[in-house]
Amino acid sequence: MTQYEVVGIGNAVVDVISHADDSFLDHMGIEKGIMQLIERDRAELLYGAMQDRLQTPGGSVANTVAGVGALGLPTAFIGRVHDDALGRFYAQSMADAGTDFVNDPVAGGDLPTSRSMIFVSPDGERSMNTYLGISTNLGPADVPDDVASRAKIMFLEGYLFDKDQGKEAFVQASRLTRAAGGMAGIAISDPFCVDRHRADFLRMIEHELDYVIGNEAEIRSLFETDDLEEALAKTAAICPLVVCTRSGDEVILLREGTRAEVPVNKVIPVDATGAGDQFAAGFLYGLATGRDLETCGKMGNICAAEVISHIGPRPQVDIKVLFAKAGLLSHA
Repeated sequence: MTQYEVVGIGNAVVDVISHADDSFLDHMGIEKGIMQLIERDRAELLYGAMQDRLQTPGGSVANTVAGVGALGLPTAFIGRVHDDALGRFYAQSMADAGTDFVNDPVAGGDLPTSRSMIFVSPDGERSMNTYLGISTNLGPADVPDDVASRAKIMFLEGYLFDKDQGKEAFVQASRLTRAAGGMAGIAISDPFCVDRHRADFLRMIEHELDYVIGNEAEIRSLFETDDLEEALAKTAAICPLVVCTRSGDEVILLREGTRAEVPVNKVIPVDATGAGDQFAAGFLYGLATGRDLETCGKMGNICAAEVISHIGPRPQVDIKVLFAKAGLLSHA
């Protein structure tokens, strides 16, 4: 049976991406630069208002897992889609890209496949309007024991903390992976998500996980402080590996007393969608292949820089070529 290098659990969301200027966002009542959860009727309204559409399988952790798969490692994704046109498109697209889509599309029921309408403004900011649909029903029954126990690295999506069954699925998956000798970690996903579930986040990070990835705002939100160094120190005290991305500033990585700060080459984004997701892909690729902390951070930065150079949340070039040009593939 396949030994998966990385298995992800998260929302299986079809991304529908369109260009839009600020006046359009204002007219449609779309708050710029954030992810908003919307209801089904709002989703249908925004979809109808899109002028040009790029449809792609998305979801934060799914994007990460696909990025790791594109780098040549065996990967799998655990998520829920409905047996509708978008759900079948999603499952097939993941498989076509080389990632095992573990769960069959679900027949019956009223909830359709999740979708996110993403409006990209001229400055590269993305305004995400997400209808979660069937994704929110993911629970322990969706996590096959044989998949979780064959994961070298398990990667969890913080957004699924919004329902108890999602939290239960995470605990089950992380325990299965760790019991089999693998490691499990989480992407914090959103500071507002932390605000809603702070105690559960901290409990899981301390007792069930080996690593945590978040941006500045997300890491600070864990301990309700404006002092990033304080938040990093407190997070590192309860978790062996902490990764903090800071947009154009250095990425900070902490592992059991070791600290690395990896500079970022600032570029003007064409589309910032997926920057954090693909940073995680590069970082996890480095982790899975035994790279040192600094090299893992460099690989993450290269993946993030590539994905913001074009529309869409997944890589469009052979990232290993970029790693080679940066002299990273000689480090094992």
